[in-house]
Amino acid sequence: MAIGKLFIGRKVRELRAASNATQSQFAERIGISTSYLNQIENNQRPVSAAVLLALADKFQLDLAELSTGESDRLLSALAEALSDPLFDNYAPSLQELKLVTQNAPGLAHALITVHQAYRRNSEQLASMDDRLGRAVAVETTPYDEVRDFFHFVDNYLHDLDTEAERLAGELGLRDNSRHAVLADHLERAYGIRVVYQPMAENALRRFDAESRILTINPYAPAETRDFQAAVQIAQMHAAERIDAIARGAGFRTDEAVDVCRIGLHNYFAGALIMPYQSFLRAARELRHDIELLAARFGASLEQVCHRLSTLQRPGLKGVPIFFARIDRAGNITKRHSATKLQFARFGAACPLWNAHQAFEAPGRIIRQLAETPDGVRYLCVAIQVNKGLGGFRSQQPSYALALGCEVSYAEAFVYADDLNLTERSSFEPIGISCRICERVNCASRAVPPFRRRIFVDPDRRETTPYRIG
Repeated sequence: MAIGKLFIGRKVRELRAASNATQSQFAERIGISTSYLNQIENNQRPVSAAVLLALADKFQLDLAELSTGESDRLLSALAEALSDPLFDNYAPSLQELKLVTQNAPGLAHALITVHQAYRRNSEQLASMDDRLGRAVAVETTPYDEVRDFFHFVDNYLHDLDTEAERLAGELGLRDNSRHAVLADHLERAYGIRVVYQPMAENALRRFDAESRILTINPYAPAETRDFQAAVQIAQMHAAERIDAIARGAGFRTDEAVDVCRIGLHNYFAGALIMPYQSFLRAARELRHDIELLAARFGASLEQVCHRLSTLQRPGLKGVPIFFARIDRAGNITKRHSATKLQFARFGAACPLWNAHQAFEAPGRIIRQLAETPDGVRYLCVAIQVNKGLGGFRSQQPSYALALGCEVSYAEAFVYADDLNLTERSSFEPIGISCRICERVNCASRAVPPFRRRIFVDPDRRETTPYRIG
């Protein structure tokens, strides 16, 4: 694919600082003028192909790392925050937003955090009723903090991922004997015995540190039982690494650190069961057929979809995809995107998205070609799954798993076969969420978009009771 205009001033400044060079020295080494370098570092001019090649040659710049995924995520989150009516008198241009996210990402993150606190405060005040007037301290929840942490590290932790892959190779994990290998490793390396017996409702695993017994619910699916054994290995094998990452993330509460540790344990477990390079090779070979990948690695569909979203290793990246898990109410309970499509941080997902249709066809792959208001086109895939344990009285929460890619990558997916990827009429219009979607003529709109006036005509009624100005 052709590389568009790249404004990588911060990256170039970091390379120059790492080499302890002045602008003049650095510019001379890559064969450009000092004034041009100054403009590049201040994002006033994009880097040319010749400069990119010189940076790669002289300073080992990894061109694969110049993906705009991180900037797109931050840009989307900042744009959504600034679309709030709170900023009614300020409508930044796309160029202004890019300047902030590229030159001062820390400031962008801080503004997003402040806006989150404001939104939660407003929501609590609106529901206080008779309690109005009492002081309310609103903080970003630990869960939200951790979700944002994974989102902005591109859902990839290099040290954990490579260590899990190394351990998988050392153990010789094979799908048909993985259960025995994991249990044997726990006993040999840590003196932990794995037993299978029913536990309290919805409990999957319990570890007793004193008796060194790990109890796993036998009624859980086989892939879940293996995953829980792998989580225990993560807790024992990678404890120091995980603690360092969680404590170094800058969370504001101990609760957030604890929640992050759980996420990191799960990350390591997924990387152990689906080692990066073998999983990436299989994804390419099987053309991202999630059912075949699940069968090959003895994993659940959700585990496979989540793992596909983590294939962001420098120099060995997979296809950039988006992944989300959505409940029946439309709440996005997991989300990550390495594409330009960035999920809304507030509100439900667009009702035109095929993820919602998955609940109408349980267990069946639903395909959709979609176009967002910015003109970017996507291949979208969704499937409904149930979680939980077996048994008549057990809870069985239902979710839609949604993943996809920009249409330029669609041929790498088996789901694109027999779809017309070139005909404009094949693509259905979708949005991000109603409150920030600029589409005017949408019969499925739930609420008007922020920053747009509405007009009500008592003598005329269409699918929505107002017209968007």
